[in-house]
Amino acid sequence: MALPMIPILALLALFLHAIYNDIIYPYFLSPLSKIPNAHWSAPFSRLWILSYRRREEETPAVHEAHQRLGPIVRLAPNEISVNNVDGGIRTVYAGGYEKGDWYLNVFSNYGVMPMFAMPDHGPHSKRKRMLSNVYAKSTLQSSPSLRAISHALLDERLMPRLKDLSAKGECLDFYYIFAALTHDFVSSYIFGLGNGSDFLRQPAEAKKFFDDFKARQRYQFWPQELPRLTSFLSKIWLQWLLVPSWVGPANRDIEAMIRDMCNAAEETLADVPEDDQKPNKAGAEMQNWPNVYAQLRNALMKDMATNIIDVKMSVVELVERQKLEMASEMLDHTLAGFDTSSIVLTFFSWEISRPEHKEWQKKLRDELKHVADIHDAKAVDSLPLLHAMLMETLRLHAAIPGNQPRITPPSATLSTPGHELTGGTSNEAQLKEMGRWFWAFGSGGRMCVGSNLAMFDMKAIIAAIWSRFETKVEYAEGMVHRGGYVAEPVGKDGKYCVLKLGDV
Repeated sequence: MALPMIPILALLALFLHAIYNDIIYPYFLSPLSKIPNAHWSAPFSRLWILSYRRREEETPAVHEAHQRLGPIVRLAPNEISVNNVDGGIRTVYAGGYEKGDWYLNVFSNYGVMPMFAMPDHGPHSKRKRMLSNVYAKSTLQSSPSLRAISHALLDERLMPRLKDLSAKGECLDFYYIFAALTHDFVSSYIFGLGNGSDFLRQPAEAKKFFDDFKARQRYQFWPQELPRLTSFLSKIWLQWLLVPSWVGPANRDIEAMIRDMCNAAEETLADVPEDDQKPNKAGAEMQNWPNVYAQLRNALMKDMATNIIDVKMSVVELVERQKLEMASEMLDHTLAGFDTSSIVLTFFSWEISRPEHKEWQKKLRDELKHVADIHDAKAVDSLPLLHAMLMETLRLHAAIPGNQPRITPPSATLSTPGHELTGGTSNEAQLKEMGRWFWAFGSGGRMCVGSNLAMFDMKAIIAAIWSRFETKVEYAEGMVHRGGYVAEPVGKDGKYCVLKLGDV
């Protein structure tokens, strides 16, 4: 019996269509076909690069591919990695290459995008203009609030604990000290000292928070790289197959903590007359002034008053929306601010405490003797050796060396002529030539808005510790970079960088 021709022809057409779309076009005809493949399967599938991302081994794998194949390599059918500055990094981050859903799927909070996750240049620039002044170096160096916060955290909270450890001859894992201290620092500048965290004086609670925080980061892979699969499993109550059930409540606990800080900051502002809400004039103690929260709150209120209001939203809904926008932004600044700085400080403490760097520790201490007040941001920033040592640590141990994806515009050229990209291609930019180029805080309009605050709090912390103590490494077997998006030390046996303190 002869088979019907129409079904056979339909199946044949589907087969040929699949062969063309999945093999012939990506390998021979795609604009990316001239770019070297990091793996033979890159033109056909994302599985190769996804396997490394899942294991948090992407950074060394992509770096090795660049060493073999050159500055531009293909990671997946529509994804490349760029590792050159001229015609590469500068082109991508100078403008025109926007962010995609990769950021939105993980970095949104309360269902609202913070500035970091905003895909389009316009809204991002508008939000950054609202916040840039409060993070400007001139603002920080003249801020009585920041000076008061620095004094309270370093002199009143940190020093008693370190002096006690030194007197007892006990060792300390400095990752947890730096995580607690930077979280307290950033949250205090954002919300006010009395409204921010106090992890430095709550070591048990702090360790649990930071261990849970780092553990939950391991599961960002699924919503970030496979959002449709994650969403589907969530709808049928099977998300636990990918993400443990405790991750959701842990995320909500963090959101609740930041909402509480926002509410506390709001109460601080309520005690100050509206016309007097400036940090130099506020009646509240300088250390309790919510610098960043107040700046964004006032900017959003002005923006809401001067723009057309969505008639479909009530005043109550608009106010609630503004609260969520502020909470999402403040959560992003707080977590990013402590996570990156604590990683860099941990590697700094390890480097400077190694026996082969003993002389550099002495030179740093000699330089710090000439600083009359370590809480003077301008004075600390002017120290050349401290600055050089911190910059070198950032070069060698960047906290986030992982991919920073961008979507190519309708037409784009990277590196040498001939590498023409079509719109919709995901572009991952990585910088490995750190000896010549410094990129720890990004570049262009998307550069880290809090970089000046990060540099100050790291320098102030270093100055406070190494002007009064000498340190020696007791345990550092886990001081190896994790190879994922974030490059914190992998740790070993629950420990990171254990140092022994000695008075000087």
